[in-house]
Amino acid sequence: MPKQKTHKGLRKRVRVTASGKVKFKRSGAGHLMSCKNAKRRRGISSSPAVMQKCDTPRALVMLCE
Repeated sequence: MPKQKTHKGLRKRVRVTASGKVKFKRSGAGHLMSCKNAKRRRGISSSPAVMQKCDTPRALVMLCE
């Protein structure tokens, strides 16, 4: 049986921590920051978001981890 290929789109968007959690960057931080209020900008630029526990196993399978 052939090996499973890594999902290239997901590989570019997430990273796996040492403890096995999947982190990703929040959307909306690319441009047009002047029209967003300070509270919203802080939320976007804060530490990377952690994927929900129910979605993590599926993501790890797609990443072949």
